[in-house]
Amino acid sequence: MRIEKENLTQKQIKIISVTAFLLVGVFFALVTVFIGGPMMKFFSEPEKFRLWVEDKGFFGKIAFVLMTAFQVVIAFIPGEPLEIGAGYAFGAIEGTILCVIGITLGSLAVFLLVKKFGIRLVEVFFSREKIKSLRFLRNKKSRNFLVFIVFFLPGTPKDLITYFVPLIDIKFSLFFILASIARLPSIITSTLGGGALGTADYIRAVWVFAVTAAISGIGWLIYNFISKKRKSG
Repeated sequence: MRIEKENLTQKQIKIISVTAFLLVGVFFALVTVFIGGPMMKFFSEPEKFRLWVEDKGFFGKIAFVLMTAFQVVIAFIPGEPLEIGAGYAFGAIEGTILCVIGITLGSLAVFLLVKKFGIRLVEVFFSREKIKSLRFLRNKKSRNFLVFIVFFLPGTPKDLITYFVPLIDIKFSLFFILASIARLPSIITSTLGGGALGTADYIRAVWVFAVTAAISGIGWLIYNFISKKRKSG
């Protein structure tokens, strides 16, 4: 016997809604612990990962793309180890291409999910306070430029931005560009470092990671400056 929505009271609808999202939260937490944890351990051993990729061939690349997309959707899982692992296993160029494909697919999945379930899905991963901190991106006049800058700069909270952007009135086509092209600099720096480690060029790897850390620090400062300025403005 199906329960019609109009026969439910507002209180019952709220209870069902809260219960559903609690279950979603528990599901994502379990996925993070039992899948995300082992996945990160796998990528923390780059030599084993490279041997696994070589053994699987083309299917290893497909699997990596899917893992990267999975990491974007499950925002608790950090993306940098995958990007470094991609550079180590595939080289900087191919690793970057595979990362871009995976991140784009994952970002598009996030876009569709948030459009479907709204802010409550976003709150599974991020606090209401963090979500409110991005209110400055709602300004239609400067929104597209600011979103591009935040995606473009290393060191900014890209996972949070990825989940927030679908909440505002932004075109799917523009989000596609932001999710792929605008994120290139931060992906390239990670895969370059991983590629240097893969060829045992440790001096170059140190330089790449040092420069990346510096740029990320600058990006974080710029992001905070923009955020505070827009809030006060």
